[in-house]
Amino acid sequence: MPRAKTAGATGTIGSTVPDEFRAPSAGVGEGEGTPEDPEGLSPEHVIHRFCAQLAEGMPWHRALLEAMGRWIPAEEWRNDRRYKYMVGGEAFDWLLLAERLCEEADGCIPQWELERLLFHGFLPEPLAEDDLRELLGVSKYRAYLNFHYGVVLEEALQLAAEEYARKRHLAKGYSDSEELVEEAFRHLYTRTRTDLLAEFRTVARLGNRQGLNLSDLQEFTYWLHKWRVNYWDPARVAYDTRLAILRLEALRETAWTATLPQ
Repeated sequence: MPRAKTAGATGTIGSTVPDEFRAPSAGVGEGEGTPEDPEGLSPEHVIHRFCAQLAEGMPWHRALLEAMGRWIPAEEWRNDRRYKYMVGGEAFDWLLLAERLCEEADGCIPQWELERLLFHGFLPEPLAEDDLRELLGVSKYRAYLNFHYGVVLEEALQLAAEEYARKRHLAKGYSDSEELVEEAFRHLYTRTRTDLLAEFRTVARLGNRQGLNLSDLQEFTYWLHKWRVNYWDPARVAYDTRLAILRLEALRETAWTATLPQ
């Protein structure tokens, strides 16, 4: 059931990045910069250090995560493309930054391992949560979790709700249609996707431009996650989270098997 009082997901989507994301990770390679960049935290220095570690034989995924921990810009334009690493100013799109950094790796990373990371989020070997927190730093790790729960799991939950709606329709002899998505959204958010997207466009000041890019869709998903968590009671939120985790685990198991080298 819904909460007695709900803040909803109103207001303006903030574009200001929290100061904690801008702060460097403490204790990781400090003092190895130049007179102009004494802490070695410019993007150029971070990339140089990342490539040097790869050349020295450091496991590429650890070098990559350490570079992420040192990375400061929340977004950048490169080759006419906008890289926006923070979703909703709170959720760290680590795979987008991984793509950006790995473009500089110059073939030092096995192609199939890189594809498994960028398309499915698989690291070449398991990494303990404590290690991940240490490499990313506390602030970025918190933002990483925001992205995992607010975007990745939210997408899995939407898929699970749509699949359930499809089963109900097929059981009644109805055909597939776009109405399935609207029904799934009504179940999760009490309103249709069309209505919620119209509100999001206003809140995020997107205007009436045609279509949404991937960054916009992630912002929309994260906005929906916050709306849902604010609206429903904790028991319902916990149930939906478990459902999303199960669906994501099934997806990852399928992807893991499908992407193993032959």
